[in-house]
Amino acid sequence: MQRDRRGPQGPPKMRANRDIRDREIRVIGPEGEQLGIMSPSDAMNKSSEYGLDLVEVAPTAKPPVCRIMDLGKYKYEQSRKERSLKSSQKGGHLKEVKFRPYTGEHDLEFKIKHARDFLQGRNKVKITLMFRGREMAYRQRGWDIMAQVEEKLVDVGQREYAPKFEGRNMIMVLAPKSIKGD
Repeated sequence: MQRDRRGPQGPPKMRANRDIRDREIRVIGPEGEQLGIMSPSDAMNKSSEYGLDLVEVAPTAKPPVCRIMDLGKYKYEQSRKERSLKSSQKGGHLKEVKFRPYTGEHDLEFKIKHARDFLQGRNKVKITLMFRGREMAYRQRGWDIMAQVEEKLVDVGQREYAPKFEGRNMIMVLAPKSIKGD
């Protein structure tokens, strides 16, 4: 009976050197050549001759397949691959820009500039207009500000969600033109 090698989450843990406890294993040399089926102790002796590690690469095969390689270098290359995959998936973050109904003209332009930068960085932008107290009586001012923001950002983004009230906040989401069209 084979025991479950998974940790608390995710794929099976990679076993190396003394962690390999199967009766016999298929061994692949450092250049990719087949060295045959042998016991783990013989494979460990072989790997120490090369000055490398014995790493299990196919634990579910019969017998399990192990390779003689530099484990530290392998782990480093795997982490670099994962990091490059994560960086290539950029985009789709949601950034937020907040306004008030009586935000000054200069501040309004400054925040619109930030929203433009976010959209050009391929991020979605959530425009939030916060009302406090008696400002709720001037909802039309909020609709006017939302229309002004959308008009000034029409060249880099387009509306994904129309302005709507959620409690005391008016919210609109803009997406970069290239993402919406995909």
